[in-house]
Amino acid sequence: MTSKIKPGKGAPYARIMGVGGYRPTRVVPNEEILKHIDSSDEWIRSRSGIATRHWAGPEETVAAMSLEAAGKAIADAGITPEQIGAVLVSTVSHFKQTPAIATEIAHKVGAGKPAAFDISAGCAGFGYGLAIAKGMITEGSAEYVLVIGVERLSDLTDLKDRATAFLFGDGAGAVVVGPSKEPAMGPTVWGSEGDKAETIKQTVAWDVYREETDVRFPAITQEGQAVFRWAVFEMAKIAQQALDEAGVSPEDLDVFIPHQANMRIIDSMVKTLKLPESVTVARDVETTGNTSAASIPLAMERLLATGAAKSGDTALLIGFGAGLVYAATVVTLP
Repeated sequence: MTSKIKPGKGAPYARIMGVGGYRPTRVVPNEEILKHIDSSDEWIRSRSGIATRHWAGPEETVAAMSLEAAGKAIADAGITPEQIGAVLVSTVSHFKQTPAIATEIAHKVGAGKPAAFDISAGCAGFGYGLAIAKGMITEGSAEYVLVIGVERLSDLTDLKDRATAFLFGDGAGAVVVGPSKEPAMGPTVWGSEGDKAETIKQTVAWDVYREETDVRFPAITQEGQAVFRWAVFEMAKIAQQALDEAGVSPEDLDVFIPHQANMRIIDSMVKTLKLPESVTVARDVETTGNTSAASIPLAMERLLATGAAKSGDTALLIGFGAGLVYAATVVTLP
C-alpha cells in the first residue's frame, strides 16, 4: 500500500548559526565557599579545577538569563525573532513544573507562536536540544530553532555538602540552529544508563519536602568517584563514537567542548581520546563552575569571543550527567 503522507520540505542539513551567553554579575571565589565547609582553596582547585563561579541574584531568573543569551544568539545568527519556529529550553532549576519556561521565553523574545517546551536531561540537555532541533529543520517543521541551556544551580546547592558545595554555578547559553546546504552537524550519539541513576540525584522529591516540614530544601548530590570513573572511561568511548559517526578523526578536529563538570575529567578525556595538542580544549569550568545544561554553549561562546576558536572550526561536543544520560555530536562552529 502506498503512503498518502507527503514528505517534509525541510532543509537538507542543519547548522548552528549563532551563539550567545549570559553569566551572572556576582562572582563567587572559593574563599566564600570555604566559609561553609572544612576544605581549602588548594583542595578545591586540585579536585575540580574550579577557582570561581557565578551565582545569580534575585533579578537573574532562569527566564531573564535565558532572554539575555537568546538575544545575543539571535543577533549573532542574523535573523529576527519572528523567524524562530521552535524554542527548546534545557534546565533542571526552573521550579515550576508547568507551564514550561520555554513558552514564557518564546513570548518575551518576540518569537510569535513557535513550538516551545523544556527538556529535563541534566548536563546532557543541550545536546538533546541540538539533536531535536536538527530533526525539526531537516523534516521541515521549523526553519530556525532556538536552543537554550540555563541553570540556577545555586538554588540547589547544599553549602554544607563538602563533596558538591564548590561545584555549581549559574548561567545561560543559547544557539540558533538553522538550515544548511552542507553537513554541519554530525549524528548525535546519545543514550542513558538508568541503573546508575542514584549516582547524581536530587536529595528529596518535592512532595517529600511538602509533606515533611523538617526536611531540608532539596539539593543536588552525587557519588563523586563513581561519576568520575564513568565520565572518564565511558564518555571517552561515546565521544570517539561521535567522531566515528561524523567521519572525523582526532587529527581533523579543531575544538573539543566537553561538559564543564570537572577539569580532571576534561584532561583525562583529552588524554584517552589522544587529541593532538593543536586541538583547542574548552576549560571554562575554572571560572564558571559546573553550570549543567548551560556549560557547553557558555564555553562555546567564550572560545569564539576570545578568538581561541573561530567560525568554521570543527568541534566535538559532549554532555553527560544525571540520569545517567549523555549526548555527543560533531558540529561546525558558527
